[in-house]
Amino acid sequence: MDFLSQTYIALRGPTGALQSAQDTIAKLSDRLSPSTLLADRRAAVLALKGLVRDCKQDIGDRALPGLLQVLQNDAEIDADIAKAVLETITQLCEPDDASKDLALKHSDYVLGNEQAIHILFTLLGDTHFYTRYATLQLLSMLLQNRRSQVQAYFLKTPAGASSVIAVLEDKREIIRNETITMIQMLISQSPDIQKVLAFEGAFEKLFNTVTHEGGLEGGVVSQDALRCVDGLLRYNSSNQSYFRETSLPALLCSLLLFPSNLSLQDAPPQEFALQFWDSQKVTNVSLVLGIMGMLVGSKSSSQELPVFVRCFVELALASNAPTSLKTQALHLLPSTFNFPLSDVVLTPYMPVPETRGEEWDRLEPASALDVLVEHVLHGEYNGLYSESRTKEGLELRSAAVTVFDNFVRKEDIKLTIVHGMLPSQQPSEVLVISPLLHTLCLSPSLPLNIADVTSTHLAAILFAHLLSGSSRAKTAARSIKPSSTIPAQTPSQGQFFVPADGAPSAATPPEEDEEDAPQSLLHLFSENLSLCFLSRSRTEDELEEREWDRLIVGYICLLSQWLWDDPKAVREFLEAGGLGTLVEPINQTAESESLIPGLCVFLLGVCYEFNREPGEIARTTIHSIISRLGVDVLVGHMTRVREHDWFKSISPESMVLTSPSKVLPNTPSTEQEGEIWLDWSFIDFWKSNQHTIQRGLATDPNTLASSSGPSAESAILINSLRDVIRSQVQEIETLQLRLKEFSGTETRAAELEALNAQLKADLEATEDKKKEVEKEQEDLLVLLDEMSTKRKRDKQRMREAGVEVSEDEADVDEGDDDSDEE
Repeated sequence: MDFLSQTYIALRGPTGALQSAQDTIAKLSDRLSPSTLLADRRAAVLALKGLVRDCKQDIGDRALPGLLQVLQNDAEIDADIAKAVLETITQLCEPDDASKDLALKHSDYVLGNEQAIHILFTLLGDTHFYTRYATLQLLSMLLQNRRSQVQAYFLKTPAGASSVIAVLEDKREIIRNETITMIQMLISQSPDIQKVLAFEGAFEKLFNTVTHEGGLEGGVVSQDALRCVDGLLRYNSSNQSYFRETSLPALLCSLLLFPSNLSLQDAPPQEFALQFWDSQKVTNVSLVLGIMGMLVGSKSSSQELPVFVRCFVELALASNAPTSLKTQALHLLPSTFNFPLSDVVLTPYMPVPETRGEEWDRLEPASALDVLVEHVLHGEYNGLYSESRTKEGLELRSAAVTVFDNFVRKEDIKLTIVHGMLPSQQPSEVLVISPLLHTLCLSPSLPLNIADVTSTHLAAILFAHLLSGSSRAKTAARSIKPSSTIPAQTPSQGQFFVPADGAPSAATPPEEDEEDAPQSLLHLFSENLSLCFLSRSRTEDELEEREWDRLIVGYICLLSQWLWDDPKAVREFLEAGGLGTLVEPINQTAESESLIPGLCVFLLGVCYEFNREPGEIARTTIHSIISRLGVDVLVGHMTRVREHDWFKSISPESMVLTSPSKVLPNTPSTEQEGEIWLDWSFIDFWKSNQHTIQRGLATDPNTLASSSGPSAESAILINSLRDVIRSQVQEIETLQLRLKEFSGTETRAAELEALNAQLKADLEATEDKKKEVEKEQEDLLVLLDEMSTKRKRDKQRMREAGVEVSEDEADVDEGDDDSDEE
């Protein structure tokens, strides 16, 4: 009632007439003065709070200085006035479409008062709910408007970090959640604040919040806490080093249900491989994977590194995780980490049809490398969804291609895989079919199977990675005779896995015609390429023509990288009829075509450049064809390739493009169709050698181009030197990382020394105060003793003078005497 009456009197004029809003705000602002009573100031603040929505500018101009004065003087002693003034200032600083500039102006005025900002961080230590909650809201609003200024004040405030960490321990969920939101803005782009909070124990408090919310099964709170952890670690090498020294890396694995001490020979538990997933859990797991990938990508020698990599491999290749998480896990695998994919045994799973993912079949164990290749060729779950070429599924297969490329960078690994495709020297041995070779040699057939087209195209990309830059691998590949190892009939789905309760069917070698000698891979590719061009010219369906184009692009990209600097392969390809296959598409180019003719010109140029072996088709023969077609025309075809949208859209991270097929407006992103045309390795190969081929087209056939490649011995030497350089670079990066960690250790040591000196100074000050207190106590005891002696003497004189002394005083005196005797 007092508040209502005071407010009514303030709104009513001396004559009882209603006042304007400006007059009311002016009178209420005057009542904010410290000379008024606390109750009056509280009533004025509450009245201003009720007017702030409609009169934000007037209150900001007249009352904001007084509100800040109330905040400094009264907020710590009165919770009600603290809540009201904090909420009023928050509303003044809250931007909207109509008053964004005004809110920024008010924020600048508040931030201009340094003492007020220090009070805000001090109020975080207040345990009153509304005071702490309103303080967090105001700080969040100021951070949203002027983050850098608030961050500067935070670093100057002595109790800033400890107050923020203390609020993280608040048991009230609303306070804790608001604190996490505020911390996300506070640490943004501020390595110094990130370090301060990390060393104050922010990591432990945030992970306690995640655990309290139920781990990764938690809701948005777990998501915000994990984002805070990510913000504290990302681009902050000091915090990353500190994080590794704690026990928290193992906690990341436990959140994913993956054992942190799992050896390469042991399989992860089924509770990790088969989990229930919802959208919120996917988001939380994605954040944890990002944190683990950040630690892996920093190239640390931490013992958690192999565990994290194994977790990524298991999650991507042998779990029921959503496709997006599998793709992310593969992308996070380090390109320079030598993980033994061929030695790790995985146990993949496959969903039982018509169970909606509730029942799963366990497949036969296989090496991680074989499972990776199977993912590239047929997609996840043994090609179960290969018929639907979704963009998300192709992203997973694209990420698997990148991992395979990183794994086969060493020439010895390339040779081992290629040698595994060679025909057996002993006919009595059981025929073992390489899945990669099996898919690579699928013959184009009608009706065209979309799954087979994608598989063959990706197989060509994998095989190109095996041959690129390795003359020995190219030599071994020329000895592969697929007609003697590949069955005549091949199903469209992957045949690499069988259910665990079944047995793999034994491969039987086909019966060969004695008159037909086995074909080499180059002869087979030449025939398949010619068949693709023929089928493409006969089809009238645009979608089918597009699929034939995709196969043609895959074959030409593979042949271009194989024939580069391999004269024997060039001779074999030309003798197989490859020259005529290339010339016809160039000579009959339509106006709408730009990619395939350019690729054909590039492959023709490679054949002309490296045709150095004696054979039926000499350089002069190719030169006459080039002259008839016109060098300028051919160069123009190659130039248009670099201008093609498909060429420009490829990046090192992804080679998947959005399919031009019609998509309904509300189609989820996971169901959108995608397509693959080129991969980044070929893009890089093209950019490096395009000008070499263009110059070579104009050279005389009797003179080798000056840019001719090195001999096989030189190529081997170059590759070996590249391996040496790569290993030395890795060693340098490791040493640099250790140096950074050592520097960080020195910095922490200096900080600890400074803290130790401060503690010593505080201890000395405490000792001095203790001595002063002891001295004062001694003086008081002496004074007390003197007073007791004087009192006894006075009483004795009173008795001698005949003055009567009461018995109580006598008892007290006797008590005093007894105590003195004791």
